Amino acid sequence: MDGDFRTEFVRDPVGLRQFPALVLNADYRPLSYYPLSLWPWQDAVKAVFLDRVDILAEYDHVVRSQRMEIRVPSVVVLREYVKPRKRVAFTRFNLFLRDDFSCQYCGAKNDLTFDHVLPRKLGGVTSWENVVAACAPCNLKKGSKTLREAGLKLKRPPMRPCAEQLRNQGRRFPPNHLHDSWLDYLYWDTELDA
Repeated sequence: MDGDFRTEFVRDPVGLRQFPALVLNADYRPLSYYPLSLWPWQDAVKAVFLDRVDILAEYDHVVRSQRMEIRVPSVVVLREYVKPRKRVAFTRFNLFLRDDFSCQYCGAKNDLTFDHVLPRKLGGVTSWENVVAACAPCNLKKGSKTLREAGLKLKRPPMRPCAEQLRNQGRRFPPNHLHDSWLDYLYWDTELDA
């Protein structure tokens, strides 16, 4: 199952209309929430035949070969548990996710880039603890100045998130496409209100 194809598939809205399968870990949690762990139907069917997954829900659509027919899986669960990563990769996407996809100076949600809190020219490094999401106007205003010099304040101090924090953050941003059969499996691990 080609990871590059899967990444393109999740980003391609046409692919999302062609019977994707929600992939759950053996503990019945999605492998990831943002982006939501989805496989193209072809990968899901292949995993069924290789006995790597169990089918929990199906589409009405059927695929046929010379010898058999199978309803396209809508939700599959892995037979073997895949241990989630402990270390969170320092990527632009994960940085924006940590910062709620909003500027950490003014709260704007569009035209995002990132900013070094302590500018690099003053010894600031590119790290979780020194980089924040910033809109282009705030980034230009700050430039190579310190927060005090630019007259800006952070909404919250930057910090290194753990994998669980990013997973919880990802739940707040549901994907554009949610099939009805997935809803029963997406939020089983959220805490219930008392």
